[in-house]
Amino acid sequence: MPLAAGASTTIEQLAIDTIKVLAMDAVQEANSGHPGTPMALAPAGYVLWTRHLRHNPRDPGWIDRDRFVLSAGHASMLIYSLLYLTGYDLSLDDIRRFRQWGSRTPGHPEYGHTPGVETTTGPLGQGVANTVGMALAERWLAHRYNRPGHEIVNHRTWAICSDGDLMEGISHEAAEIAGHQKLGKLTWIFDDNRITIEGATDLATATDQRRRFEGYGWHTLTVQDGTDLEAIDAALEAAKAETERPTLIVLTTTIAEGSPNMAGTAATHGAPLGAPEIEATRRNIGYPSLEPFHVEPAAVEHWRRSAGTWADAQEEWERRLEAYRAACPVLAADFEAAAAGKLPADWENTLPDLTNAPPTATRNHSGKVLQGAAAAIPNLLGGSADLGGSNKTDIAGGGDLAANNPGGRIIHFGVREHAMGALMNGMALHGGVHPFGGTFLIFSDYMRPAIRLAALMGLPVIYVFTHDSIGLGEDGPTHQPVEQLAALRAIPGLLDLRPGDGPETVEAWRAALRYREGPSFLSLTRQTVPAIGRGPGNPSAHGLHRGGYVLRESPGDSMDAVIIASGSEVGVALAARKGLAEEGIGARVVSMPSWRLFAAQPPDYHGQVLPPDVLKVSVEAGSTMGWERWVGSDGISIGVDRFGASAPWQEVYTQYGITAEAVRNTVREALAV
Repeated sequence: MPLAAGASTTIEQLAIDTIKVLAMDAVQEANSGHPGTPMALAPAGYVLWTRHLRHNPRDPGWIDRDRFVLSAGHASMLIYSLLYLTGYDLSLDDIRRFRQWGSRTPGHPEYGHTPGVETTTGPLGQGVANTVGMALAERWLAHRYNRPGHEIVNHRTWAICSDGDLMEGISHEAAEIAGHQKLGKLTWIFDDNRITIEGATDLATATDQRRRFEGYGWHTLTVQDGTDLEAIDAALEAAKAETERPTLIVLTTTIAEGSPNMAGTAATHGAPLGAPEIEATRRNIGYPSLEPFHVEPAAVEHWRRSAGTWADAQEEWERRLEAYRAACPVLAADFEAAAAGKLPADWENTLPDLTNAPPTATRNHSGKVLQGAAAAIPNLLGGSADLGGSNKTDIAGGGDLAANNPGGRIIHFGVREHAMGALMNGMALHGGVHPFGGTFLIFSDYMRPAIRLAALMGLPVIYVFTHDSIGLGEDGPTHQPVEQLAALRAIPGLLDLRPGDGPETVEAWRAALRYREGPSFLSLTRQTVPAIGRGPGNPSAHGLHRGGYVLRESPGDSMDAVIIASGSEVGVALAARKGLAEEGIGARVVSMPSWRLFAAQPPDYHGQVLPPDVLKVSVEAGSTMGWERWVGSDGISIGVDRFGASAPWQEVYTQYGITAEAVRNTVREALAV
């Protein structure tokens, strides 16, 4: 059909309308999705992606590209349209299969699944928090590697966010960090459409977001008309001109812009418009066809011609990289290895030997290992949620990473576990750095959404969780983790590491740094744990890399029971074994610091470590949930299936039956001896 009378006939408007049509059609075809927001944001997407976003569809992994995050992940048809139209490896057929099994266009954008998607979004607030980590990583790398006349790291981070993103508390935490760090290359575009699923936003909020962000130290702007291309362009230019503060652009839009009967209504947020309204919208905006998924060749040509300018930008950057290699060969090699995610060849040589370390808390052992690792891995950086002294996560001599010290290695996340987890994800997604972060194990609950997303995306971030059981004592049940180990072990792809002594802690850090397929966590004690003899004739802590291993064999000729323990309870198991031996009962002790690693071993190894016809008893100062997998239906699990208590840790352990005597009595009774 011809363009409707009065409709814009410019190529720019056609390019924008193509996004609207694809969003309507894909959601209608899937009978599922969110068409209204992509329609409203089509003009902003057009201006950003054609005039400002520095990227190359031919090389989505170019390290010096700008990062773009659609934090409002429910509006996924916006980014899928942008990727297809600018020439990424995404086809119109992929868009036709929106939200279908095996498609490259899932309901919410997924990192590693669709080329050009920088992070998995959908859980609101997580995406914008990721961008703070991305911007922080960019600034750190620029400080470390750029030299006068050789600027090889210089890019921006952009995000589109929604009311929902800004309602979620994580946005407060992340935005506050961004303002405090003065991340001038970070811009958030807030889609102020005044609509959420339930209706108008004034049902739930009256916050002036611009004033809120001014309080965080952000540069703020307002664009009153989300269809005004030149006003949007001017705002983006102003954001780029601001170097000392991150920028929030409040963009006033109308959800489902162009729909004659449904624009501005909550009905367009999360449901198809319906065939009649889609046809009416096509006619209203003057789109040249009523055919579903019709894309004018002229529109595609226009989009891809604009994207081609960024391919030229990458070629120019590669010429600068060649000059950098010639001028700074050692630094250039270091940069390229970091960008590829590689660890230095000799990084393991600086890990300490804790074989003869005296009894202490495993958090103290961890602090020593971290210093050794940090000495060899210059881009290992992180910190804690205001618990550096307790978590032992401060890098000696690393310096505070701050606006006035952009090359520091100690990140003070503040009391912000939510944001810490998401910032770590953003840093890992950006690349070039190896992030870690610490807090008490109990507060992993605050981080759980980010931990889950790190596992979903396969990001190699490291969590240092200390105070990992009722062993922290006097702080009581609010701070004593009981169910957290079980909950974390339930996350697919998350590597659990609960070492029992110094040598196991060394191996736990080694395993975490080697593990590139996803996140890992170290579960560490506050209380002192005994040293485990590691001399000649005793098993090496290298057994940790198999998840579980025989730490002490049953004395004598018989094996009456196997006692399985992790972390601080390994010492309890060893003491119980000794007492049982004095009674003529033979017990093997198995240290199981990692369920995930042990589960990955072949069945015959499982049988060697945990013989099928022998009584098995597990002991761990946390929930017993899941231990039946290892002790079997006839086994026994000693643990804590209620909340903790406030008292000195030795007393709490005694009252809760996590003692050598209690284990010994359990084994004796089970054997009816």
